[in-house]
Amino acid sequence: MNSPILQLLVLVGIAIFLILRLKSVLGTRDGFEDPARTQTAPEKSRRRDFEVIEGGPDHDIIDHVPEDSDAAGALADMKRIEPDFSVTTFLQGARGAYEMILMAFEKGKLDDITPFLNKDVYETFAQVVDAREEQGLTIEAEFVGVRELALTDATFDQATRRAAITVKCVGELISVVRDKDGEIVEGEPGQSKRQKDVWTYERVMGSDDPNWRLIATGE
Repeated sequence: MNSPILQLLVLVGIAIFLILRLKSVLGTRDGFEDPARTQTAPEKSRRRDFEVIEGGPDHDIIDHVPEDSDAAGALADMKRIEPDFSVTTFLQGARGAYEMILMAFEKGKLDDITPFLNKDVYETFAQVVDAREEQGLTIEAEFVGVRELALTDATFDQATRRAAITVKCVGELISVVRDKDGEIVEGEPGQSKRQKDVWTYERVMGSDDPNWRLIATGE
Protein backbone atom coordinates (compact mmCIF):
# COMPACT_ATOMS: atom_id res chain seq x y z
CA MET A 1 0.00 0.00 0.00
CA ASN A 2 1.17 3.51 -0.80
CA SER A 3 2.81 5.13 2.19
CA PRO A 4 0.85 8.47 2.00
CA ILE A 5 -2.48 6.58 1.90
CA LEU A 6 -1.45 4.52 4.90
CA GLN A 7 -0.55 7.65 6.85
CA LEU A 8 -3.93 9.21 5.95
CA LEU A 9 -5.81 6.15 7.21
CA VAL A 10 -3.85 6.25 10.46
CA LEU A 11 -4.71 9.95 10.95
CA VAL A 12 -8.42 9.29 10.24
CA GLY A 13 -8.44 6.48 12.77
CA ILE A 14 -6.85 8.71 15.43
CA ALA A 15 -9.42 11.46 14.73
CA ILE A 16 -12.34 9.03 15.11
CA PHE A 17 -10.87 7.71 18.39
CA LEU A 18 -10.53 11.26 19.83
CA ILE A 19 -14.12 12.15 18.88
CA LEU A 20 -15.48 9.05 20.61
CA ARG A 21 -13.43 9.80 23.72
CA LEU A 22 -14.70 13.39 23.90
CA LYS A 23 -18.33 12.26 23.60
CA SER A 24 -17.90 9.74 26.39
CA VAL A 25 -16.50 12.46 28.72
CA LEU A 26 -18.71 15.45 27.84
CA GLY A 27 -21.96 13.64 27.05
CA THR A 28 -24.37 14.39 24.26
CA ARG A 29 -26.53 17.50 23.95
CA ASP A 30 -29.77 16.99 22.01
CA GLY A 31 -31.57 19.90 20.41
CA PHE A 32 -30.97 23.62 20.97
CA GLU A 33 -30.35 25.05 24.42
CA ASP A 34 -29.89 28.75 25.02
CA PRO A 35 -27.09 29.02 27.60
CA ALA A 36 -28.23 32.46 28.75
CA ARG A 37 -31.83 31.28 29.27
CA THR A 38 -30.70 28.18 31.14
CA GLN A 39 -28.66 30.27 33.58
CA THR A 40 -31.13 33.07 34.22
CA ALA A 41 -34.33 31.00 34.55
CA PRO A 42 -33.69 29.98 38.20
CA GLU A 43 -33.00 33.62 39.12
CA LYS A 44 -36.26 34.74 37.54
CA SER A 45 -38.11 31.95 39.33
CA ARG A 46 -36.65 32.93 42.69
CA ARG A 47 -37.46 36.59 42.11
CA ARG A 48 -41.04 35.76 41.16
CA ASP A 49 -41.50 33.60 44.29
CA PHE A 50 -40.15 36.42 46.49
CA GLU A 51 -42.59 38.89 45.00
CA VAL A 52 -45.50 36.55 45.74
CA ILE A 53 -44.38 36.13 49.35
CA GLU A 54 -43.82 39.85 49.88
CA GLY A 55 -47.22 40.72 48.47
CA GLY A 56 -49.04 37.88 50.22
CA PRO A 57 -51.11 37.86 53.41
CA ASP A 58 -49.60 39.12 56.65
CA HIS A 59 -49.34 36.06 58.87
CA ASP A 60 -48.67 38.27 61.87
CA ILE A 61 -52.34 39.24 61.48
CA ILE A 62 -54.08 36.19 60.01
CA ASP A 63 -52.46 33.85 62.52
CA HIS A 64 -54.62 35.54 65.16
CA VAL A 65 -57.83 36.67 63.40
CA PRO A 66 -59.68 35.61 60.21
CA GLU A 67 -58.18 37.18 57.08
CA ASP A 68 -61.39 38.88 55.88
CA SER A 69 -62.58 40.05 59.31
CA ASP A 70 -63.02 43.64 60.47
CA ALA A 71 -60.42 42.95 63.14
CA ALA A 72 -57.85 42.01 60.48
CA GLY A 73 -58.56 45.28 58.66
CA ALA A 74 -58.14 47.25 61.87
CA LEU A 75 -54.81 45.59 62.63
CA ALA A 76 -53.62 46.30 59.10
CA ASP A 77 -54.55 49.98 59.58
CA MET A 78 -52.50 50.05 62.79
CA LYS A 79 -49.51 48.71 60.88
CA ARG A 80 -49.85 51.38 58.22
CA ILE A 81 -49.45 54.02 60.93
CA GLU A 82 -46.69 52.10 62.73
CA PRO A 83 -44.93 49.66 60.38
CA ASP A 84 -42.96 48.21 63.30
CA PHE A 85 -46.12 47.22 65.18
CA SER A 86 -46.36 43.47 65.68
CA VAL A 87 -49.53 41.67 66.77
CA THR A 88 -47.49 38.74 68.06
CA THR A 89 -45.28 41.03 70.15
CA PHE A 90 -48.36 42.83 71.47
CA LEU A 91 -49.87 39.55 72.65
CA GLN A 92 -46.62 38.63 74.37
CA GLY A 93 -46.79 41.95 76.19
CA ALA A 94 -50.47 41.41 77.00
CA ARG A 95 -49.57 38.09 78.63
CA GLY A 96 -47.11 39.82 80.95
CA ALA A 97 -49.47 42.73 81.57
CA TYR A 98 -52.25 40.35 82.59
CA GLU A 99 -50.15 38.83 85.35
CA MET A 100 -48.82 42.19 86.51
CA ILE A 101 -52.22 43.92 86.64
CA LEU A 102 -54.10 40.96 88.09
CA MET A 103 -51.61 40.42 90.91
CA ALA A 104 -51.40 44.13 91.72
CA PHE A 105 -55.20 44.19 92.00
CA GLU A 106 -55.28 41.06 94.17
CA LYS A 107 -52.67 42.53 96.52
CA GLY A 108 -54.18 46.03 96.49
CA LYS A 109 -51.06 47.67 95.06
CA LEU A 110 -52.62 49.80 92.36
CA ASP A 111 -49.87 52.42 92.35
CA ASP A 112 -47.65 49.90 90.58
CA ILE A 113 -49.98 49.68 87.59
CA THR A 114 -51.40 53.20 87.31
CA PRO A 115 -49.64 53.91 83.95
CA PHE A 116 -51.37 50.88 82.43
CA LEU A 117 -54.97 51.68 83.46
CA ASN A 118 -57.29 54.34 82.16
CA LYS A 119 -59.17 56.48 84.67
CA ASP A 120 -62.40 54.46 84.72
CA VAL A 121 -60.71 51.09 85.23
CA TYR A 122 -58.44 52.50 87.93
CA GLU A 123 -61.40 53.91 89.84
CA THR A 124 -63.28 50.60 89.59
CA PHE A 125 -60.28 48.67 90.88
CA ALA A 126 -59.72 51.23 93.64
CA GLN A 127 -63.32 50.93 94.86
CA VAL A 128 -62.96 47.15 95.23
CA VAL A 129 -59.62 47.49 97.03
CA ASP A 130 -61.06 50.13 99.40
CA ALA A 131 -64.09 47.95 100.14
CA ARG A 132 -61.85 45.02 101.04
CA GLU A 133 -59.82 47.17 103.39
CA GLU A 134 -62.95 48.52 105.11
CA GLN A 135 -64.09 44.95 105.74
CA GLY A 136 -60.68 43.99 107.06
CA LEU A 137 -60.12 41.44 104.32
CA THR A 138 -56.66 40.47 103.14
CA ILE A 139 -55.73 38.40 100.10
CA GLU A 140 -52.86 35.98 99.73
CA ALA A 141 -52.34 35.44 96.01
CA GLU A 142 -49.88 33.50 93.87
CA PHE A 143 -49.92 33.51 90.08
CA VAL A 144 -49.51 30.05 88.56
CA GLY A 145 -49.59 30.94 84.86
CA VAL A 146 -51.57 31.85 81.75
CA ARG A 147 -53.40 28.84 80.32
CA GLU A 148 -54.93 30.56 77.31
CA LEU A 149 -54.57 33.90 75.58
CA ALA A 150 -56.24 34.93 72.33
CA LEU A 151 -57.02 38.10 70.41
CA THR A 152 -60.81 38.32 70.02
CA ASP A 153 -61.36 41.75 68.45
CA ALA A 154 -59.64 44.89 67.22
CA THR A 155 -60.86 48.31 66.11
CA PHE A 156 -59.16 51.39 64.72
CA ASP A 157 -60.44 54.96 64.45
CA GLN A 158 -58.90 56.59 61.38
CA ALA A 159 -59.71 60.11 62.58
CA THR A 160 -58.14 59.84 66.04
CA ARG A 161 -55.74 56.97 65.30
CA ARG A 162 -57.06 55.33 68.44
CA ALA A 163 -56.54 51.58 68.40
CA ALA A 164 -58.30 49.06 70.65
CA ILE A 165 -57.47 45.37 70.98
CA THR A 166 -59.54 42.91 73.01
CA VAL A 167 -57.87 39.84 74.47
CA LYS A 168 -59.35 36.81 76.18
CA CYS A 169 -57.13 35.43 78.89
CA VAL A 170 -57.50 32.39 81.12
CA GLY A 171 -55.17 32.54 84.08
CA GLU A 172 -54.54 30.16 86.92
CA LEU A 173 -53.81 31.43 90.42
CA ILE A 174 -53.93 30.50 94.07
CA SER A 175 -56.00 33.02 96.05
CA VAL A 176 -56.98 32.90 99.71
CA VAL A 177 -59.13 35.58 101.34
CA ARG A 178 -58.88 36.04 105.10
CA ASP A 179 -60.97 38.17 107.43
CA LYS A 180 -59.60 40.52 110.09
CA ASP A 181 -59.20 37.55 112.47
CA GLY A 182 -57.14 35.62 109.94
CA GLU A 183 -59.89 33.12 109.20
CA ILE A 184 -60.25 31.92 105.61
CA VAL A 185 -63.47 33.14 104.05
CA GLU A 186 -62.69 32.20 100.46
CA GLY A 187 -60.25 29.89 98.68
CA GLU A 188 -57.98 27.16 99.96
CA PRO A 189 -54.19 27.28 100.49
CA GLY A 190 -52.28 25.47 97.78
CA GLN A 191 -55.36 24.95 95.60
CA SER A 192 -55.35 26.85 92.32
CA LYS A 193 -58.33 28.10 90.40
CA ARG A 194 -58.79 29.30 86.87
CA GLN A 195 -59.99 32.79 86.10
CA LYS A 196 -61.27 33.96 82.73
CA ASP A 197 -61.04 37.64 81.78
CA VAL A 198 -61.73 39.61 78.62
CA TRP A 199 -59.70 42.81 78.63
CA THR A 200 -59.54 45.63 76.11
CA TYR A 201 -56.38 47.70 75.68
CA GLU A 202 -56.19 51.05 73.92
CA ARG A 203 -53.48 53.26 72.48
CA VAL A 204 -53.10 56.12 70.01
CA MET A 205 -50.95 54.78 67.16
CA GLY A 206 -48.07 57.01 66.16
CA SER A 207 -47.94 58.75 69.53
CA ASP A 208 -44.83 59.05 71.69
CA ASP A 209 -46.49 57.10 74.50
CA PRO A 210 -45.71 53.40 73.97
CA ASN A 211 -48.04 52.13 76.71
CA TRP A 212 -51.25 50.28 75.94
CA ARG A 213 -53.82 51.04 78.66
CA LEU A 214 -56.51 48.76 79.97
CA ILE A 215 -59.84 50.48 79.26
CA ALA A 216 -62.41 47.74 79.86
CA THR A 217 -62.69 44.44 81.72
CA GLY A 218 -65.22 41.63 81.43
CA GLU A 219 -65.65 37.88 81.59
